[in-house]
Amino acid sequence: MKAVSLEQELSGNSYPGRGILVGRSKDGAYAVTAYFIMGRSVNSRNRVFVEDGEGIRTQAYDPSKLTDPSLVIYAPVRVLDEKTIVTNGDQTDTIYDLMRDGQTFEQALRTREYEPDAPNYTPRISAVMEIHEGSYRFAMSILKSDRGAEGHCCRYTFDYENPKAGEARFIHTYEGDGEPLPSFEGEPVVVELDGTIDELAERIWNNLNEDNKVSLFVRYINIADGSYESRIINKNR
Repeated sequence: MKAVSLEQELSGNSYPGRGILVGRSKDGAYAVTAYFIMGRSVNSRNRVFVEDGEGIRTQAYDPSKLTDPSLVIYAPVRVLDEKTIVTNGDQTDTIYDLMRDGQTFEQALRTREYEPDAPNYTPRISAVMEIHEGSYRFAMSILKSDRGAEGHCCRYTFDYENPKAGEARFIHTYEGDGEPLPSFEGEPVVVELDGTIDELAERIWNNLNEDNKVSLFVRYINIADGSYESRIINKNR
């Protein structure tokens, strides 16, 4: 699969929904991840990212407008020892708890399925990054309904050992806007990765649809020592 422009991949889709990007900086020194959320409803757009320990969580920007917290309030990012977990829902906690108890990423996700938001059945997308003694690997997953059929879950996991510098994998919930929303198809897209954490955050944010974008999180983790820096951008300020 040939690497494509991140800007084109984002700007060419008015509604990718929620997206996870994981890769390695061009200089090879950093493990990189980004997570963004978008929204079409008032409930979905009424959110911000806030720091929560070593991770982040979503929070209602205006609590008086929050109608259903079940699928919009969760911790997208948590850190378990040398592992950074990034997901688009409360499966973050499932992965964290079961991996802490000795199960694998795949085993944890076998206990979950796509979101119960008929007729969209939004996929659950997840990633785990692991840095250990200067080595780096990551895995990504998507749990989706079988072509929109309720009760039929398809589970896909993609594992990347020693990822190439200057590239990332990008997975998102929807192929585009629609009624119902069409689920992501295929394996994570290879996108070119370059620049500093601030440059990457700016590129992602500026190429998301202006009407639908809500919040963005970006983290660069030093592969040599595990230290990290993060950025959060919220449309609601």
